[in-house]
Amino acid sequence: MRTLGDRGEPLVITQNGSAKVVVQDIDSFEKTQETMALLKMLALGNRQIESGQVQPAAEVIARLRER
Repeated sequence: MRTLGDRGEPLVITQNGSAKVVVQDIDSFEKTQETMALLKMLALGNRQIESGQVQPAAEVIARLRER
């Protein structure tokens, strides 16, 4: 018998033909959470670029070295 972790995919539990619950192994869950965090960071970075909230890397590095 294969375990949930061996399957590598979530188990969808339905009720009256409609998906109600998703169960997944902890490794897959943690990878999903990490992926979501990275996507959120990328989206934030894109919003900052679009709104002009950027600084040249050379200036930032110079300020950090002064500290």
